[in-house]
Amino acid sequence: MSGHSKWATIKRKKGANDAIRGAMTTKISREITIAVKMGGADPTGNMRLKLALSKAKSNNVTKDNINRAIQKGLGASDTSNYEEITYEGYGPGGAALMLDILTDNRNRTAANIRHIFSKHGGNLGENGCVAWMFKKKAVFVVDKETFDDEDALMEIAMDAGAEDFAAEDDSFEITAAPEDFNAIEAALAEKGIETASAEITQVPDTTVALADKDAEKMQKLLDALDEDDDVQNVYGNYEFAD
Repeated sequence: MSGHSKWATIKRKKGANDAIRGAMTTKISREITIAVKMGGADPTGNMRLKLALSKAKSNNVTKDNINRAIQKGLGASDTSNYEEITYEGYGPGGAALMLDILTDNRNRTAANIRHIFSKHGGNLGENGCVAWMFKKKAVFVVDKETFDDEDALMEIAMDAGAEDFAAEDDSFEITAAPEDFNAIEAALAEKGIETASAEITQVPDTTVALADKDAEKMQKLLDALDEDDDVQNVYGNYEFAD
């Protein structure tokens, strides 16, 4: 079952842009705080917190920032009333995009996101216009630098309930149903296998190849969305041509 992974083609590596890194820390910290408010500070029984902490680890968020976010959630010192929204639309080249939004001002966010899409060659659509192109999946990435035995990793993953396994240039990717996240995480931990990332995400059924100007426009659109504090996650069915 090894081979090409669709997810590898759309999983963007974060650049060195300080603004984007700062925005990412802010977003993840907010997600941790809300997760603690909703389900407590024990990730064992709080899947939302477990996923937020995993994202914090893969994005190198400092322990101090994580602890502050947890304490903020426990003390309920953040009185903002955040609303969760999903936006859907199209980017350059007709690529589909889905956005997870966390906002305390729906009108402000709608105006900002619409402006970002319009400025960079995209447009927002109605709810459901692209969601049918994606499926929610648990995705684990293991760097070959930390574990390079493909056959052993595949066996562990499939025995724990994985649906697919892919070997890429520098990593292995495990895909599973969201409800099998805990089983696979536990199986990897039991063998001492570290993950570069472990998340529940939206994976596209098919991808759209972007090149030249469309690829440049999409990159600028993604950077602008990354810098917006209200955008928690961006999912797309694009891939950048070599």
